[in-house]
Amino acid sequence: MIRNVIVLLAVTGLLIPAQAVWAESDTEKRLRALEEKLKRFENLDSLPQKQDYIQVRYANPGFEMKTSDGLFSTRLVWRAQLRYTHPHRSDPRGVSNFTTRSDSSNFEARRLRMKIGGHGFKPWIDYYFEVDLQPSRDVDDDAAASSARVIDYRITLQPIDEIGLRVGQWKIDFNRERVDSSGRQQFVERSIVNRVFTIDRQVGAQIRGRLFKETYADMRYWAGVFNGEGRSVNNPDNDMMYMGRLQWNFLGRDLKWRQSDVSFHKLPTGSLAFAAATNNGKCSRWSSSGCGNLSGLTGPSATSQNFKTEQYVQEFAFKYRGLSIQQEYHWKDVEDKRNMTVHKYKGMYAQAGYFFHGLVPQIPEKLELAFRYAFVDAPVASNVALTDEREEYTWGLNYFFSGHDNKITVDYSILELEDASTGMSYDDNRIRVQWDISF
Repeated sequence: MIRNVIVLLAVTGLLIPAQAVWAESDTEKRLRALEEKLKRFENLDSLPQKQDYIQVRYANPGFEMKTSDGLFSTRLVWRAQLRYTHPHRSDPRGVSNFTTRSDSSNFEARRLRMKIGGHGFKPWIDYYFEVDLQPSRDVDDDAAASSARVIDYRITLQPIDEIGLRVGQWKIDFNRERVDSSGRQQFVERSIVNRVFTIDRQVGAQIRGRLFKETYADMRYWAGVFNGEGRSVNNPDNDMMYMGRLQWNFLGRDLKWRQSDVSFHKLPTGSLAFAAATNNGKCSRWSSSGCGNLSGLTGPSATSQNFKTEQYVQEFAFKYRGLSIQQEYHWKDVEDKRNMTVHKYKGMYAQAGYFFHGLVPQIPEKLELAFRYAFVDAPVASNVALTDEREEYTWGLNYFFSGHDNKITVDYSILELEDASTGMSYDDNRIRVQWDISF
């Protein structure tokens, strides 16, 4: 009996410590749970992270905002074009511009622009608008002449390369010199050809596309219908402006709308283009200010049906390893329906630029030298059988701090006039310095 009690006590004594060993206290449970949580935190870096819905970055130039799904984006760019000229702010065109030379020395903020563009809903639905914040004006101009104005607003739908649609107001795709931005030029300003032959900004619709991409048959096309009244003007009648352009990229590569070979094309790239346009209305020329008229084609009783304009252009452009060449030849006929006379115009420019650093290492890598020749033949206002001849010779230097987005341009021009009415010749020169910068 006593032996049995001792055995029972011994067994009981052995079991009690075993339960104490295997039993887990509340503190130990909490510690183990905390260790598991710490392990989960350590593995967070290997887990997929949730992206911010709006992404913001500096796009050089400009600031860009876009959604993480890529369906919406907006890019804002500020641009300033600061210029000094002597002695002519613009191109002298008539005898009086040469004989009564103003000899002005002038600083101006030639262009101050705000640009906003991007896409929405689909990556192929693009939008763009541009505001000219404060155009310069003469001392006798009204302050309204220097007020801010919307110069571009357009939406482009391009779901496939072969066909797309653009609607709104923009510099319609007639010729390269005009469509090339004023901030992407090789010289301080466009040639003497521009004023007579540009179609400039119009309101309307256009189809466009690229065919046979990256083959020797590579080409682009544009065809559009517009009000024909210039920037931000409603059409007063049923007459419309019609235009078409066909561009052959004969080496299978596309050239952007910009001058100078800043990107130093490693492969030769060129284009040959032809375009035509016709309009029936009160305008015989256009500019950023809108509808205007050439010398001899104005009148106080202007109506919407005064002038029928037909014009054509042949264009060539080429870039390769720092060399850039660009040329256009224009024809333009304006029929004045008031007196049944036809005013015939011809004009051409050719320009070339080169970064000589590749040939002469001592020349800075970002320095470009350029030359341009241009002429315009225009009928005399009082006698369309006579033709005044103007010529331009311009030498230019560009230093690109950051491509076209930050550059200094200096150019020097010799400008000549052969006046058909008097048989006299006139000439003058001009120097310009410009800083163009985008943020």
